[in-house]
Amino acid sequence: MSDFRQPGPPVWRRLDSVTRTARTTRTAEHTDTHEDVRYEAVRSRDARFDGAFFFAVETTGIYCRPSCPAVTPKRRNVRFFATAAAAQGSGFRACRRCRPDAVPGSADWNVRADVVGRAMRLIGDGVVDREGVAGLAVRLGYSARQVQRQLTAEVGAGPVALARAQRAHTARVLLQTTGLPVTEIAFASGFASVRQFNDTIRTVYAATPSELRAAAPARDRAARRTATPSAGVPLRLAHRGPYQVGPVFDLLQREAVAGVEEVGGDPGHRVYRRTLRLPYGTGIVAVQERPGPPGTSTGSGGWLDARLHLTDLRDLTTAVQRLRRLFDLDADPYAVDERLGADPRLAPLVAARPGLRSPGTADPDELAVRALVGRAEAERLVQRYGKVLDAPCGTLTHLFPEPAVLAEAAPHGTPGALAAALADGAVRLDPGADRDDAERALLAVPGLDARTVAVVRTRALGDPDVAPPGPAVPDTWRPWRSYALNHLRAAGEWENDR
Repeated sequence: MSDFRQPGPPVWRRLDSVTRTARTTRTAEHTDTHEDVRYEAVRSRDARFDGAFFFAVETTGIYCRPSCPAVTPKRRNVRFFATAAAAQGSGFRACRRCRPDAVPGSADWNVRADVVGRAMRLIGDGVVDREGVAGLAVRLGYSARQVQRQLTAEVGAGPVALARAQRAHTARVLLQTTGLPVTEIAFASGFASVRQFNDTIRTVYAATPSELRAAAPARDRAARRTATPSAGVPLRLAHRGPYQVGPVFDLLQREAVAGVEEVGGDPGHRVYRRTLRLPYGTGIVAVQERPGPPGTSTGSGGWLDARLHLTDLRDLTTAVQRLRRLFDLDADPYAVDERLGADPRLAPLVAARPGLRSPGTADPDELAVRALVGRAEAERLVQRYGKVLDAPCGTLTHLFPEPAVLAEAAPHGTPGALAAALADGAVRLDPGADRDDAERALLAVPGLDARTVAVVRTRALGDPDVAPPGPAVPDTWRPWRSYALNHLRAAGEWENDR
């Protein structure tokens, strides 16, 4: 994370308004107005727009995040892009000062339920690297040509370019925070060859891998001295805006399933640890509760410190994205708080807890089973059917059992029916799943009630606008009803779902 100024609330538009304008306006006049709004964000170095768009300077050939502390370029020299991949595709290289690839992801992709939003979530999860564009298209139910066309029209880059930009970011993290050999980093980042890796790093960062490693910030060089395969990969998981870290860790502590998860330490200084099942291997992650000043949320934009231990470094990108969903790090708290803070009932709650998040999950299938059976039964399933880690770490000894294992070992009742539906694909909860289709499939599972389905839709599918059955939830809380209910729960005004 680079240092940047944090101004007060912008007087022109909120982040959600800007991204919505980008999708709904098409005339030249509206485009000019939209870009003027973006330029104001750049001129003010407004970090709340980081990740929502990028700007590039034609006279230098560099692209940056909106909060870049460098001298503001003249308006006529600036171009705007929806993604880093689009900027790279137009021939711009990443700024070494603001590190635009380290920003939080755009909140838009998590909110949107259309094919572009689903595609962006799947690409973030590493599907293109593992299955190619054809695999991405199959998951989305579209042809590869349609996916390419829609992504290019919306974000300025196709799936290959988006995955390439993601691989470059992973490579930079490994180069600057670990002492791994460059050749090993090339393949761990998802590149098919060392030559492809070298060419991409030169294109994106205007430096060789060795030069990029040597140019690491002091804090990354210090981390690199202690970062070994056994010590794990140190990470800073960036978020935008205020972050109420305490309620997130409170939830994780209440729900922690022994053998798979643990939360240790005193409030304000806790560490959450859990095991991860990943495409190429397994992992163990530790995330620190990083409090802000007394009585406040964590800053006005910052990060959570984490450390990942992976059996296969090719899983780094996927593991990071799953942690980001678990901790809801790509949310736009300004948009959420502005809408909910206008409601008389919610206004004092939002003022008391600005930046309250709606946590997701690191494993959607696991979350669905746990939401159904509860914590005690989940712990029994782990001990009886969970896979024992090859190298247990303290109390972390197991992976949560896979749906196929549960479906075979315990096929009876609603848990068995849910496990079978997850195992055979009748219920899909991956990042690219259609939320409405998934809800209908869940409701078709015998014995699965609407309340549990609402929990799964909120947590496993990351839907920000879920209202469980029960007392009426006002439509004025849309599209952030999941967040509104979290405010009520935090204030003790809404019964916990589980």
